[in-house]
Amino acid sequence: MIQELNQDNLQEIVNSNDTIIVQYSASWCGNCRIMKPKFKKLASENESIAFYIVDAEQFPESRKLAKVDNLPTFATFKNGKLVNQTQTNKLEVLTELINEVI
Repeated sequence: MIQELNQDNLQEIVNSNDTIIVQYSASWCGNCRIMKPKFKKLASENESIAFYIVDAEQFPESRKLAKVDNLPTFATFKNGKLVNQTQTNKLEVLTELINEVI
């Protein structure tokens, strides 16, 4: 399952799900656009986990949850807490991040 956040409420989503994987991006970010289809493919391969795409500029409170300072940033949350985050444009790094929580 993959969803795009449409309001600044990621904390509520994190609190109500066991495991969440988030891609923080922005419309102007080229690497974000490159990673989005790869992120969607990983979501389709891990349907028991909630995947979210968050516009880092539009939703600052959600961005703070993972201390995002560069894009694209990918973050994993488990049991309401940030597990890990990384800034990458490499599928292998993203896959390793996801494997930490599944």
